[in-house]
Order: sequence, then structure tokens, then C-alpha cells
Amino acid sequence: MSRYQPPFTITPIMLNKMVEIGELLGHWAAQSGRTSPLLRKENRIRTIQASLAIEHNSLTTEQVTAIMDGKRVLAPAKEIQEVRNAIQAYEKMTSWKAWSLKDLQNAHRILMTGLVDVPGALRTGDVGIYRGKKLIHWHRLLHSYRA
Repeated sequence: MSRYQPPFTITPIMLNKMVEIGELLGHWAAQSGRTSPLLRKENRIRTIQASLAIEHNSLTTEQVTAIMDGKRVLAPAKEIQEVRNAIQAYEKMTSWKAWSLKDLQNAHRILMTGLVDVPGALRTGDVGIYRGKKLIHWHRLLHSYRA
């Protein structure tokens, strides 16, 4: 399988902006009455792929499309599970309330099923972010610190 390498580095900020643009275009299309099932599906695929790419998921939009269409994809099982979970979460997103802890936990449960030991549960301990083996940020339940 050929992997195109663009002449620039795609950063998390760029991916976030692409997701925002896709969401705004979808919102604009819906408001103007120009929405189509194909456009909604394409926006959903791009949003899922870009959101997961931020978390180092290497699946392409073509692979996400294949998973969404129920086809088999040759890729790491964890990355396929992330896509499946994101598809399920995307379908339920409109029913969730942003201020609801229950909905937040439900979203986490759907997104993290098969990926963490206790999906949907609040964290009970500290968490760290590493660059290689170096701790660069850690978060305690009440405070956040930078190394």
C-alpha cells in the first residue's frame, strides 16, 4: 500500500483546524438546506479520521470509510476499535447534553470500549503525558503541572 508523504508536517493544531472547518461546512450546509447524505457521510469520515489522527491513529480516510461500510481493514486492532467506537459515538452525539456528567461518562464508555479497563468511569488517580520517556505534563485530580 502506498503512503503519500506531504511536503510538510501535519500537526495536531492543523488537524484540529481541519475538523473545525469540516464541522463548520457541515453546519453551513445544513443551515442553507444544501445538505446531502453523501456530504454528511464524507464529513463524518473526515472528522473521525482527523480526530483520531490527533491521538496517533494512522488509519486513512479510505480505511475509515471501509470500516464504516462494514468491510475488513488490515490495520492494528486497537486503531480499528477506535474507529468503530468513534462511529458509534458520532451517531449518539446529538442526544447528549454537554453539561450532563452521565452523558459525558456515556460518551467516554462508547469511545473507550475495548481500549481501557473501565470505560465510562471517572479517573481516580494521576495521569502523565510523556514525550518518549520524558514526563512533560502530569495532572493530579485537583491540579495540573508542567515538567
